[in-house]
Amino acid sequence: MGTMSFRNLIINPIVEFIESESQQHAFCIDNRFFTYKQFGEVISKIRNKIKATASGQQYIGLITNDDIETYASIFAIWMEGKAYIPLHGLQPVSRSLEIISQVNLGVVFDSAGKANFKGVSVVNTGTLENAPNNFSDLIDFSENELAYILFTSGTTGKPKGVAINRNNIASFVASFWATGIVLDEQDKCLQCFDLTFDVSVQSYLIPLLKGACVYTIPTEKIKYSYVFTLLEDHQLTFGSMAPSMLRFLKPYFDEIRVPSMKYCILTAEASPMDLIAAWHHCIPNAEVYDFYGPTEGTIYCTYYKVDFEKGIKSYNGLLSIGKPMDGFEAVIVDDHNRVLEKGQKGELCIAGKQLTPGYWKNEEKNSESFFQLNYNNIATRFYHTGDLCYIDVEGDLMYSGRIDNQAKIQGYRVELGEIEGHARSFLEGKNAIAIPFIGASGNTEIGLIIESPDMDRLTVDNYLRLKLPPYMIPTTYKFITEFPINTSGKIDRNKLKDALL
Repeated sequence: MGTMSFRNLIINPIVEFIESESQQHAFCIDNRFFTYKQFGEVISKIRNKIKATASGQQYIGLITNDDIETYASIFAIWMEGKAYIPLHGLQPVSRSLEIISQVNLGVVFDSAGKANFKGVSVVNTGTLENAPNNFSDLIDFSENELAYILFTSGTTGKPKGVAINRNNIASFVASFWATGIVLDEQDKCLQCFDLTFDVSVQSYLIPLLKGACVYTIPTEKIKYSYVFTLLEDHQLTFGSMAPSMLRFLKPYFDEIRVPSMKYCILTAEASPMDLIAAWHHCIPNAEVYDFYGPTEGTIYCTYYKVDFEKGIKSYNGLLSIGKPMDGFEAVIVDDHNRVLEKGQKGELCIAGKQLTPGYWKNEEKNSESFFQLNYNNIATRFYHTGDLCYIDVEGDLMYSGRIDNQAKIQGYRVELGEIEGHARSFLEGKNAIAIPFIGASGNTEIGLIIESPDMDRLTVDNYLRLKLPPYMIPTTYKFITEFPINTSGKIDRNKLKDALL
């Protein structure tokens, strides 16, 4: 295999640190440290279990607990040539069952041993005995085999799976290091994203490839409060955060001082210029980056290094998302997929080796989202991001919002139609429109407007909690007897938003 292979870029470096027998820490989980050797022993026991009970399973479900077994399961699954499908233990069982059904999962790993899905074998990895490190039997697998499938919100009410293969991951790692970020065994790195969200892959994988220590957030803790504690108590040096996290931390900016921070990545949603400028006073020695990318582009595809001395480049108060990462192409197109000139606003479309092979068993969505473009005289496969952008005279991408019926909530890309579909089902045909808005904390929230006289909103809320993950639950409800219609005969969402606010 070549130097760009998954084996050489991901598996070999991890094994090298494990077999070094050093006492270097790989993880700090709920104030408990684990060395690379211990991490390897947990990986080894789970590999043994896969060989014994799941050798015929190409795809393995993984309950996303915050413990060493869950992280070790990912690498054990990869080393056995398989893919993991993360399942959130706190999301509705019906949603997990839908994912299990789509992938036809036969086995789920759960380190807490609490999962119970009819017809599915659940392996409690937390009760397995650690095994001696043994990585002499690793073999190479096809770069086109999947590494994971992340399920995101879908317009039909069913989550859609984004399939990411080994070549996608290897390409991401190569392009990430090409940005100039440098880590080593002395670094202490924050991992504050749920494993069902793609930025988590960068947050645990990139540090481990350099022998650094990954600091995680216990599931039951208040996330922003725990991050505050980690940053200061352990003087972290590298971390990726969503701006929504910083908004929760903002009341404490006067108290936070982390001079140890070398690199800080802002990601998952648009970054407000004033918030980032204020945050920089808390991390005065850090290089700050704005990284952008849809799940379909394997975590990140563009980046912008903020230069606080020369001035922050922004549009409508939002940081630039910069230029494409190494190996990526980015174009702005009109409604007919014609490439626009610099300065012209249109939809951002991306292409490159990190681009997903497609949505899991969803040809309709694939044909809608991907298209061929003769780019530099080469037939190139591009992806419609749904983001409205333009390229400035210096070649930087300027972000201007969404062009479709989606919103970013806590970093997750939410199809508003999924919320509306479940609400309409419960309301037996009454119309319901989900509207994103900026709440009192400064974060994006969802309001649900129902075309009906006032009714018991608690019953609607309780039903949605059975169908949707917590971040998709509306924070406010409003009832209107008749929805306004615009000149095109469509529901006027702008007027509904005004009524909501």
